[in-house]
Amino acid sequence: MGPHPAVAAIRLAVRRVLHDILNDHHASADRPASGEQSPHERPPSPLVLVACSGGADSMALASALAFEAPKLGIRAGGVTVDHGLQPGSDLRAEEVALRLRELGLDPVESTAVTVGRDGGPEAAARDARYAALDAAAERHGAAAVLLGHTRDDQAETVLLGLARGSGTRSLSGMAAVSGGPGAARRYRRPFLELDRQIARKACMVQSLPVWDDPHNTDPAYTRSRLRHEGLPALEKALGKGVVEALARTAQLSRDDADALDAWARQAEASVRDAVGLLECAKLYALPPAVRRRILRQAAIEAGAPAGSLFARHIEEVDRLITGWRGQGAINLPGKVVAQRQGGRLVIRQG
Repeated sequence: MGPHPAVAAIRLAVRRVLHDILNDHHASADRPASGEQSPHERPPSPLVLVACSGGADSMALASALAFEAPKLGIRAGGVTVDHGLQPGSDLRAEEVALRLRELGLDPVESTAVTVGRDGGPEAAARDARYAALDAAAERHGAAAVLLGHTRDDQAETVLLGLARGSGTRSLSGMAAVSGGPGAARRYRRPFLELDRQIARKACMVQSLPVWDDPHNTDPAYTRSRLRHEGLPALEKALGKGVVEALARTAQLSRDDADALDAWARQAEASVRDAVGLLECAKLYALPPAVRRRILRQAAIEAGAPAGSLFARHIEEVDRLITGWRGQGAINLPGKVVAQRQGGRLVIRQG
């Protein structure tokens, strides 16, 4: 008798991702960084870490990783992050680490972070968490870090991007594969095509203890309100299938955004003068979607934090190209200033 369908579904999703990681690992081993490695030496088996909060999604992911990784010769470990936002969070993190060890994962660590205030509580916690995961991956030499985001999380992310008016890239949601500092394919999200309830069911039938974070039901948090009020209201008004449709929108938007990003990268060199300044007339001739991508990248390269650079900022800079009336400089996040000078667009630290 095979595993429960929910368990089988999460294991299959993880197995597919592990095969991809293994292929990446073998490809990199075929291209040694130096001539020191003998062609007969077998590269060490890759280490894959799971980021686990103790919730149903990440516990189901940790269980599937512990089951599938040994069959492929992959080492499997885990990391839990203590954000320090609730009383007893350090004890909770240690308990999660213990559960990961009981699943057979090794290495396992619990790491504490200090959550700042930039961008609001949710964004600050996310930034602190990813910084901790990046550090753990570097410390252990991990080939990848698995994240338990589900199709429901993807739908919420698309709606949040839509509400902010952040454009196609924001509507594309979370990528199945994304990078960290110096590692373009560090983060993998095996569950983006699976519903949250499948992960919870998998935990239940395997008798895996699950911790439900009270922040997930706290109406003070935007995502919590969206999860418990917004999405149910949409499903009531539009019928079932909203989550699936939003997730499909994310993939279609990602394909479009990737194509436009590639176009912008190719066009950038053609709109700069001999000393590298952006020429307004040449920018004006580009499609708006391509031009604004070039402007956004130029602002980031000048020092504007990507997470604080919104569509309204880029629209203001764009008006220096399309609606020039002699207006003054535009102030951007990170103390970056954009201004038009003699037919050139200058974006630099103020």
